[in-house]
Amino acid sequence: MSNKLTVQIESGVGRITLNRPELRNAFDSGFIAELNQAVTQLATDSQVRVLVLGAHGEAFCAGADLNWMRSVADYTHEQNVQDASGLAQMLNTLYTCPKPTIARVQGDTYAGGMGLVSACDVVVSVDTAHFCLSEVKLGLIPATISPYVIRAMGPRAAHRYALTAERFNAHEARRIGLVHEVVSAQALDEQVALWVKAFLSASPQALASCKRLLHDVAHEPIDAGLMQMTARAIAQSRASEDGKDGVQAFLNKRKPHWLT
Repeated sequence: MSNKLTVQIESGVGRITLNRPELRNAFDSGFIAELNQAVTQLATDSQVRVLVLGAHGEAFCAGADLNWMRSVADYTHEQNVQDASGLAQMLNTLYTCPKPTIARVQGDTYAGGMGLVSACDVVVSVDTAHFCLSEVKLGLIPATISPYVIRAMGPRAAHRYALTAERFNAHEARRIGLVHEVVSAQALDEQVALWVKAFLSASPQALASCKRLLHDVAHEPIDAGLMQMTARAIAQSRASEDGKDGVQAFLNKRKPHWLT
């Protein structure tokens, strides 16, 4: 792995830090492949309970590297599809990671960077950050990131900001649901630590199952099929090792096994 990003594991927390500050952490195909590999590695590492995605420098992620964009300008349709599929796969790897994911946004986030933020479970942003879905200004569309952006900010906000390419601040990002908390730079790591503590106190098995449930239930009609699916899900949860021990630990006023 190159120096485009760093990976650290400590006390159950896996940290991936984007490390191209001179390019505002913009990505190219190699960067995307490395990030996909890093997320996959942490997702399957038994020592890791929580994943934190952060960045060095003034920007969190400015989207695509201009040099990469120049290189793909002459691609055939098939080459473009193959190239774009790498970004689509990386975002899906992050979105479906069985461990809770935290985006630590210390700076501006544009275009493809919006996909990274949207694919994480919880997001804390510094109050000076700005966000933008800037693709239409370049004659492009936010295609591969759109499933995650729409889920994060909702269809109405996505219509506004994807079509106007307006730049908006962290407080607006929080209002529309893209960001969960807005804090000062000094309080950024404090908020991350609060979420890390919450995730580490929960059952890893239950967190993974809960993420799958949330993905499966979102936007589905509340009908007999969905009710049956959720009934089976809670039945499986009750019968699981963590479910049984967690309930007994609560009733007997002791710690569950994942905290001992």
